Amino acid sequence: MIHRIHEMVWGPWLLVLFLGTGIFFTVKSGFFQIRKFPFWWKHTIGSIQEDEGEEKGEVTKFQTACTALAATIGTGNIAGVATALTAGGPGAIFWMWVSAGIGMMTGYAETMLGIRYRYRDRNGAWICGPMVYLERGLKLPGLGMLYSFLCIMVSLGMGSMVQSNSIAETLEFSFGIPPIPIGILLTGTVLLVVLGGIARIAFVSERLIPISAGAYMLFSMVVIMSCYDKIPYIFQCIFQDAFRPVSVFSGAAGYQISKSLQYGVSRGVFSNEAGLGSMAVLHGAAEDTTPEQQGMWAMFEVFFDTILICTMTAFVILCMTDGDAAGAGYDGAALTAFCFSKRLGILGEYVVSGAMLIFAFATIIAWYYLGRQAAIYLAESLKERRSLYILQRILRGKVYTLLYLGAVFLGCLAKLETVWEFSDIWNGLMALPNIIAIIFLMREVTVPGNAEKWELKCTRR
Repeated sequence: MIHRIHEMVWGPWLLVLFLGTGIFFTVKSGFFQIRKFPFWWKHTIGSIQEDEGEEKGEVTKFQTACTALAATIGTGNIAGVATALTAGGPGAIFWMWVSAGIGMMTGYAETMLGIRYRYRDRNGAWICGPMVYLERGLKLPGLGMLYSFLCIMVSLGMGSMVQSNSIAETLEFSFGIPPIPIGILLTGTVLLVVLGGIARIAFVSERLIPISAGAYMLFSMVVIMSCYDKIPYIFQCIFQDAFRPVSVFSGAAGYQISKSLQYGVSRGVFSNEAGLGSMAVLHGAAEDTTPEQQGMWAMFEVFFDTILICTMTAFVILCMTDGDAAGAGYDGAALTAFCFSKRLGILGEYVVSGAMLIFAFATIIAWYYLGRQAAIYLAESLKERRSLYILQRILRGKVYTLLYLGAVFLGCLAKLETVWEFSDIWNGLMALPNIIAIIFLMREVTVPGNAEKWELKCTRR
């Protein structure tokens, strides 16, 4: 049943919607993500040192970027890429690149709108995200509430169950540790972090993500460069499988292309989350910033997550399996660990296990904040409706935290395929109201023009 629902949600219509929205904003911006690459790079990763001067206790732009990367760099980069390769073939990687390239502008649009419409709640904390610009920009509070509900469901699926599932699978494959002890230890550690709120989540993310991502990329390059002679062949496999030019009119080839497109785009969205609106929520806590600058940080995150890290994982797998990932006999994180171990031995398994543990843990704590923000917004929206008073109290209380921790634990015990498809379903549904909003608010999405004028504008703000 879950598989049939997944096929309906992730049918051609949703893929066209994702790709079409990204293409629209790419053209509207004059291919800003490509044409102005040095400019937005300078104002994102090139401006890290400027964050050091901000007041102590404030959530900095770099911290929000690390938190957003924590939500995006997770199992999608290790297990998700492996699943896409085994199910959709090498061509899925090409469609990952496509979805990331145009998804950079989708991420820019949603994050910019989120910062523009954000507001502080009664406790002084920022409330930001698609539910806010759905309510205040489009004047559709009902859609804002729907998005909040779907965001909560995604947090319980992709944000917690998928991540903990991949952690348990990897540690069981590498070290033979049973899932139940892993679930207990992981759930307790998550609890210790999330009790500190966004400040502790941002603090932990800022320290985990740069080091772990750097180490994973280093070991990936070691494996790839050890068989550099295979790289031209791997590129050939990717492009041939993506389009199948020799037998383009064959029904089997058309089916394979559709599978590559479906799994490439869905896993690309799963990994970088462009179009889901989650980045708009995570960037909302940044102080002393502008909508344009946070939008460019969102672009950087999509680029770093998919174009760099997902590509490295894909090349490691394809190089070690000679372009036939499905024939290796493994799937998910186990396939990635197997491929690393073929070149690095037991160290390769440790690399994948360590990266999976850190990436997935960072994603879990970041998505707790996402779901919690959605729960708070939904509770505030329901306060005028006395018939739903109990639901409001549940959302504002500790019930969401208990549900989230329960999902983390259960994810360690669930079947991989079921968990992934369940999460994909909620991802697709969550994207719909967000994409509707950014399309109807497209006139408010602008990119920095002349660099000197934009910098002056930032200073005046």
